[in-house]
Amino acid sequence: MSEMKRVCVFCGSNPGRRPEYLEAAREMGRVLVERGMGLVYGGGNVGLMGAVADTVLAAGGEAIGVIPRALMEREVGHTGLTRLHVVGTMHERKAMMADLSDGFVALPGGFGTFEEFCEVLTWSQLGFHPKPCGLLNVAGYYDTLLALFDHATAEGFVPGKHRSLVIQDTDPARLLDHFAAFAPPTTSKWIGREER
Repeated sequence: MSEMKRVCVFCGSNPGRRPEYLEAAREMGRVLVERGMGLVYGGGNVGLMGAVADTVLAAGGEAIGVIPRALMEREVGHTGLTRLHVVGTMHERKAMMADLSDGFVALPGGFGTFEEFCEVLTWSQLGFHPKPCGLLNVAGYYDTLLALFDHATAEGFVPGKHRSLVIQDTDPARLLDHFAAFAPPTTSKWIGREER
């Protein structure tokens, strides 16, 4: 894996009910800056999104946001970022975030976070990019999603080598250590073939 300059963080626009979620977002921001990595994220100033961006900025790091115009107009866009790209659609947002990033981390979040993470994970499975994809499993938040991935693998819908594409840890620093050691599996024509 080449040097990681920027990490894309997907996370909730709400803070969630547990204080651990907010603390994890702030710790993720601190670790990124300590390692000289920039943040790419959805551009919001609320919830976990705002917390990770504010922490990065307060520590002197780079925070790049990408937000659709419709959300910017609802006044949830963060105006103090290093750079804020305002785009037309959610599709443009996700494509730009992916292009700007060398890896992807999902913190706790809702449907949007799940969808964004699963999309970049699918792109990894298909060999469209070689970038690591990880879940920061704060307070067991992603236990049930990880169990679903295990179930999909056991039932023959996710090949075992592709299940390993989901990197997980409960600590931001360790998660990024796993990213540094990541090597994507070789992808061949795997659809419809059983793989062990």
